[in-house]
Amino acid sequence: MLTVSNVSLRYGDRKLFEDVNIKFTPGNCYGLIGANGAGKSTFLKILSGEIESQSGSVHLGPNERLAVLKQNHFEYEEHEALKVVIMGHARLYEVMQEKDAIYMKADFTDEDGMKAAELEGEFAELNGWEAESEAAILLKGLGIGEELHSKKMADLSGSEKVKVLLAQALFGQPDVLLLDEPTNHLDIKAIQWLEEFLINFENTVIVVSHDRHFLNKVCTHIADLDFGKIQIYVGNYDFWYESSQLAQRMASDQNKKKEEKIKELQAFIARFSANASKSKQATSRKKLLDKITLDDIRPSSRRYPYVGFTPEREIGNDLLRVEGISKTIDGVKVLDNISFIMNKDDKIALVGTNEIAKTTLFKILMGEMEADSGTFKWGITTSQAYFPKDNSEFFENSELNLVDWLRQFSPNDQSESFLRGFLGRMLFSGEEVLKKASVLSGGEKVRCMLSKMMLSGSNVLLLDEPTNHLDLESITAVNNGLINFKGSLIFASHDHQFIQTIANRIIEITPNGFVDKQMTYDEYLENAELQKQVAAMYK
Repeated sequence: MLTVSNVSLRYGDRKLFEDVNIKFTPGNCYGLIGANGAGKSTFLKILSGEIESQSGSVHLGPNERLAVLKQNHFEYEEHEALKVVIMGHARLYEVMQEKDAIYMKADFTDEDGMKAAELEGEFAELNGWEAESEAAILLKGLGIGEELHSKKMADLSGSEKVKVLLAQALFGQPDVLLLDEPTNHLDIKAIQWLEEFLINFENTVIVVSHDRHFLNKVCTHIADLDFGKIQIYVGNYDFWYESSQLAQRMASDQNKKKEEKIKELQAFIARFSANASKSKQATSRKKLLDKITLDDIRPSSRRYPYVGFTPEREIGNDLLRVEGISKTIDGVKVLDNISFIMNKDDKIALVGTNEIAKTTLFKILMGEMEADSGTFKWGITTSQAYFPKDNSEFFENSELNLVDWLRQFSPNDQSESFLRGFLGRMLFSGEEVLKKASVLSGGEKVRCMLSKMMLSGSNVLLLDEPTNHLDLESITAVNNGLINFKGSLIFASHDHQFIQTIANRIIEITPNGFVDKQMTYDEYLENAELQKQVAAMYK
């Protein structure tokens, strides 16, 4: 068990959190959420002992071990991948090193023999005989093949290093596991494997993530960092979000009878009670949810931007025709004979492991890059707005403030009050609108680019990873805005819930062409898994 007692931390006049008291208990996975800058990663560092709080204490149970997902991807460059995983259990790795050093001695003494015997005993107690096989299983599960296990970290790609460090954190059944954005740079298969691992993990997990689907799958509780406090809620992220929205509706309607509020709460809880992320804990979760009272449901201080795309012109039936587009970049064919017709009401998700391929197709469709072969044609009733993955050219060296920056893209040269109001809905308020565009953070740039798209009134949207750099609140707002969009769109994203709730058509770009299916993302993944199982039967 990990116990936090009266922990506080301030930076100057800014209070991150104050008098935090929590017990993180075994068998539970806690999703730590909070607005950008609230102090989520800082709190994890306090739990791990990397930084000290100004008051209070963090206590780990006797003989318990805490593991942390390392963020420095270049820390182990000269070490083999398999050994880096085993380093996750520091004492076990130390015993292995001491043991090997003794056995390599040329002048092996009786004293060395006694020491070696002690180390062998401890090695066995720490499950050392299974260490290499466990490390290999973790690496394989995350998609690191056996041929890479003996390679040095310096020889691995960036995504492979991320997986090795994740396996290191998971290694050796730690009593408490701290994970800061564990799904970053992971492919779909690796994320699914990690979800299953954490669902079956019997100890304590505390995780920070912007992936709502991941939080919904693995979390038994949400630890909400808000108002300088951390409040624990039973349930996954969707339960927390819906309950906070319910609380805000209740707070805004003070005259509503308490009996009606209780009925609304009971109906709400009943809807979520059967939706446990861990089946073995479904019964206990339901009991906890049933105990929730009106006083337990609290409104959040979170601010959600307004994201809404309103087409100025109704779209016709002839949208986009793509015929035989191919493109080779640096000697690698990234697009191979891509052909499809985009229909009215299509919301197409581009998926696939090759990021360059998807970005290249977007650039070709927007006229920013020429295909080596093939053609495309937009319908005469269409108008397109594009969200590029790299937006730096729109902000580099810009001396314009946000009002003047946005005015460049306003088709009707709107007044300053209109633009200020528009920026306000995107969470740029007061003097913030006078900031220079060149000094914005990654998330602020994304909100500006979305504002630019909303002003365009386009009826076809193209979005390349629009949720990068956004917090959970902004991701939710963009997600809802695209669900409600009355036009058509093509988008790429790694966010499972984002794709599942928006797309009605999936186009996967593969090294050998493409797959085009009119179905949801979950249906597509299930179909792909079924095909894989059938193929395995006939091998």
